[in-house]
Formats: sequence, structure tokens, C-alpha cells
Amino acid sequence: MASDRQPTRERFVARSAERREVVRTRLIESRLTPNAISLTGFALNVVAAVLVLERLYFLAGIAFIVGSVCDTLDGRYSRMSGKGSPFGAFLDSTLDRIEEGVVLAAVAVIFAQDGKDWAAGAVVIAVLASLMVSYTRARAEALGVDCKVGLATRPVRVVILSAGLILAKGASLVDVELLEPAVYVLAALSVFTVFQRIFHVRAALNAPAAP
Repeated sequence: MASDRQPTRERFVARSAERREVVRTRLIESRLTPNAISLTGFALNVVAAVLVLERLYFLAGIAFIVGSVCDTLDGRYSRMSGKGSPFGAFLDSTLDRIEEGVVLAAVAVIFAQDGKDWAAGAVVIAVLASLMVSYTRARAEALGVDCKVGLATRPVRVVILSAGLILAKGASLVDVELLEPAVYVLAALSVFTVFQRIFHVRAALNAPAAP
């Protein structure tokens, strides 16, 4: 039975690889640039923030997810196509920080309007901590220390905020309110991650040098 399936599986794998190569070649030959993908992601996150302010949480969550996917694709496309540049890498990193902040700022406005002061404060902490998560990694790498440790990496933060938006009160058919709990979780995990990275860097810098 296994021997009968093997050729079929191999053909499927070969055809899949062939299709991926065709798509890759067409993308490389196209006018699409990594910066265009980065700017598209930025625009979608701004749209998400506007939708949050309009309390259209489900649509905001979709826009935030798609925009965040663009953020993951621009770097990969840059490496795959060879179209990347030092400025493109700088632009990508800068826009990533702005995108997360602009959506969370809109969430903070909503909480403030609803009189949820503690939740609004948690959003501020989440924004500051998420910026520090990125900053600690950049500073560590400037010191020659690899620093990708920590629970609240960017993908994890995107998943938490996306879940909170899509499952916010009145956003979906399910009668739940997860935006506020998501913000508290996001703030706590981001702060925890900052300390994880601080202790990681301290341990790395204090470690005895290899003979």
C-alpha cells in the first residue's frame, strides 16, 4: 500500500514545489517591492484603528490581522526577492512599532470614553512594554547578544489583540467581551517579557568567556 502511494505523494510534492517556484519567479519579476508590502500593512493598521474608534471591532480585527500578515511577509519577500535595502529594513522596523501603537491607542480612547480607566491604563502599559520588548532586543543585539527570548513576541501580541478585537462585545455572534481581558493579558505578558530579556542579557554578558 505504501509503495503504491509513494509515487503519488512524490508527484504532489514535486508539483507543489514547481508551483511555488512559478509564483516566486513571478513575484520577483513583478514591480512589487518589500516597501510596498510594509506600507500596505501600515495602511491596514490605520484602517483597523479607525474601525475601532467606530466600534466596528470584528472588521477592525480582520484589518489588523491582514495588516500584521503583511508585516511578516515584507521581510520574507525582501530576502526571497533580493529587493531589500537597508532603508527598507529601517522602514519595516519603524512601521511595525507605529502600527501596534496606533491600534492600541484607538482601544485606549474607547476605554476612556466608556469610563474604564483601569483598562485604558493597561493599554498605556501594553504600548510602553511592547516598545520596550523591541528596544531591549535591539540594544542586546547591538551588544552582540542574541535576544529573541520572551513570551510576548510580536506574533503572540498580534494573536492576543486580534482575539480581543474579534471577540469584543457585540463584535461577533458569540456574546462575549474579551477585548478588556486581552488588554490586561497583553500588558502583563509584555512587561514580563521585558524582564525576561533584561535577565537574559545580564546572564549572557556576565557569562565567562569561552577559552
